[in-house]
Amino acid sequence: MEEKKIGKMEKIARQWLADRGVTIEHIAELVYYLQSKYHPNLQMDECIYNVNRVIAKREVQNALFTGIQLDMLAEKGLLQEPLQSFIAKDEGLYGVDEILALSIVNVYGSIGFTNYGYIDKQKPGILKQLNDKSSGYCHTFLDDIVGAIAAAASSRLAHRAAHVE
Repeated sequence: MEEKKIGKMEKIARQWLADRGVTIEHIAELVYYLQSKYHPNLQMDECIYNVNRVIAKREVQNALFTGIQLDMLAEKGLLQEPLQSFIAKDEGLYGVDEILALSIVNVYGSIGFTNYGYIDKQKPGILKQLNDKSSGYCHTFLDDIVGAIAAAASSRLAHRAAHVE
């Protein structure tokens, strides 16, 4: 990781991801998945760098805290109906999880929307794991948040590469 001071909220966000089984490397692999065909010399350290820059943003941290907390409350059955069922079952017509994720994608422009839509449908890597309903965990929000962080980092990488090439 780059040499910079990580703030308190960013540390907590990173810990919450780790506690839910998601590493920066998992998200960087998604960035690589999205961008490697467009950037033939793409290195994993560039993907990690861009993921770290996205996670450093306060609005990303806020979305992450909100989504993970709702997932955890649903796991424990602590939400009132009908919200409990919507989140626990990852109800198809409940789109608030995607809307929250789009708040992350929106930080880096329109290319992030297409990246997010694509990766949300494909569900590669960690997204497939998070989407596994048999795990006993609720990741209704987390899978979309992780996909959105990857899409935003991909968008950030693409914008930066456009200025270099």
